[in-house]
Parts: sequence; structure tokens; C-alpha cells
Amino acid sequence: MISYKELGLVNTREMFAKAVKGGYAIPAFNFNNMEQLQAIIQASAETKSPVILQVSKGARNYANQTLLRYMAEGAVAYAKELGWKRPQIVLHLDHGDTYETCKSCVDMGFSSVMIDGSALPYAENVALTKKVVRYAHKYDVTVEAELGVLAGVEDEVSAEESHYTRPEEVFDFVKKTGCDSLAISIGTSHGAYKFRPEQCTRDPKTGKLVPPPLAFNVLKAIEKNLPGFPIVLHGSSSVPQEYVDMIDKYGGKMPNAVGIPEEQLRKAAKSAVCKINIDSDSRLAMTAAVRKVLAEKPGEFDPRKYLGPARDEMKKLYAEKIVNVLGSANKAR
Repeated sequence: MISYKELGLVNTREMFAKAVKGGYAIPAFNFNNMEQLQAIIQASAETKSPVILQVSKGARNYANQTLLRYMAEGAVAYAKELGWKRPQIVLHLDHGDTYETCKSCVDMGFSSVMIDGSALPYAENVALTKKVVRYAHKYDVTVEAELGVLAGVEDEVSAEESHYTRPEEVFDFVKKTGCDSLAISIGTSHGAYKFRPEQCTRDPKTGKLVPPPLAFNVLKAIEKNLPGFPIVLHGSSSVPQEYVDMIDKYGGKMPNAVGIPEEQLRKAAKSAVCKINIDSDSRLAMTAAVRKVLAEKPGEFDPRKYLGPARDEMKKLYAEKIVNVLGSANKAR
């Protein structure tokens, strides 16, 4: 049993309470490798933003759970080395699908876990979430749960269509499970292809897809039934057009890639939404930078020469999200 406190990590309880009260959101950035982690910590340390290092089940298998433990501990030390005296860093399991996976993460030093029983019947989701909460809370690990289904694909998580969270269920669910935060569905979606073209309109000037707006009426009803309770948005990457264009320019092919407009995320961050998940944008920034280097220098084979620029591009992206979208800069001095 490894306590996250020994690694210098924190759980989400205090940072979420401050975010709800302060009208901003905590960035939850997924990572799979060292370059992504370096970029996240550099951006968070420079902006003094609390941050959630998010690991999916697939990423955990890819990176190795033992290495992840030391990477998280190293991230805290690295943040201090960069001048961040009191880092507020969470290591969080994203979309845990079984009790056993969540338990294993708690035992290996995660400070927060998500149990995603959203695809289950309501009563089964309640029972599974409650079981995870009971175990995690013994070690002061916070638990995120989910009601509603997001469309799209992210690692092992896949759904053809979204189903909005039912506001009338949220109070009962939170009361019965004891979860610390709740992921909801209001129109966000996983991946870089969040909406089908027929769900969108087209900008007459650019011809680019314009996604449908988020269901803020559903969010408002949820806030009314759960006043002050931490709400989470998954599938919230904006899919920046500059990276899609760069990928296409240097040999890629990403037709009809579309994300969530940043102005809608800004609006959400000012509500009870206190955690916003961003994964695809980082992947796009990294891929765009790597493609550019290899296209312009086809003889290059030193990974540092293309992963270094990729890391720099991701850092720029993370800092922009923290400062201009989520509003979390200078909240963890």
C-alpha cells in the first residue's frame, strides 16, 4: 500500500471547493509519456495552477503502474525545482471501469479515482460507485462518478450516441454513493471527431464545421438540484484548427475534426463545473509538431529532435488553456 501523501500529491477535495467558490475550473490533462508530463508540469508551475494528472486505464497499462508512481513523485519534485513551492498536483484514474482497477490505483498511490458505471443500469451504477467510494475514502482518496453517457471514442471508452444526464437523478445518486464529484453529459464528446457533420452547421466564410451548443439548461438544472457540488466535464478538447491544419499539411488526414468551442468552456468554468478534461488537444499538438519536424527534416532520427518541439507545443497549449479558458492561473501559489 502506497499513500499518495508520501508522493507529495493531494486529493481533489480542497481544490474543487475553492474552484466552485471562485468560479474557475481545474485542468485535468491526460498523459501517457514523459514529454506530456514535463509539459504539463512546466505549464502548471509557470502559471501556478492546480492540476490533475489524468491517466486512463489504457495509459496505465502503456506506461506501467510502477513507473507511474515514480513519475508522479518526480512530477512534484520537478515542480518544486521549477520554483513552485507548494505544488497542488493530483494523480487521477480516468474512466476506471471496475472496482478492482480503482482499488489497484488507490493501493499504488493515486490520490483520486473515477469509477465510470454510466453504461450500467442506474441501480448497478449506484452499487458499484458506492463500493469504490467505501474503499477509497478509507485512504482519503477522492472519487469521481458519472451519470449520463458521452458519445465518441477515448481509449477503451466508446459510445455511438450521447445521453444527457437526468437532473432528477443527481441528488439521489450523490446521496446514495457518497461520491466527491460527478461527471455529467451535456453535449461534450470524446475524441477529435466529437460530432458528425450532420450534427453541425458550416461557417459560410470558412466552410468549417460549427458544433451544436452545449446543453447549459441541463447543467443549470443539475446545479439547482446539487447546489455547490463539484461537476466534471469530460470530452472537452477544443480540437484547435491550427493543429488539424498542420497535421494535414504535413501528411496527415483529419477531415471533419471538430471540438468544443473555447467560449463555451469558459462559460462552463464559471459555473459549478470545477474540473474540465482535456486529452485530444494535447495529442493533436504533439502529433502536429512531430509531423512538421519529420517532414522538414526527413533524415532526422534522434527522438529528442522531434519530441522536444512536441513538448514545447504541448506546454504552450496547456498554458493557454489554464490562463485563457479555465481561469485557474495563480490559484495555487
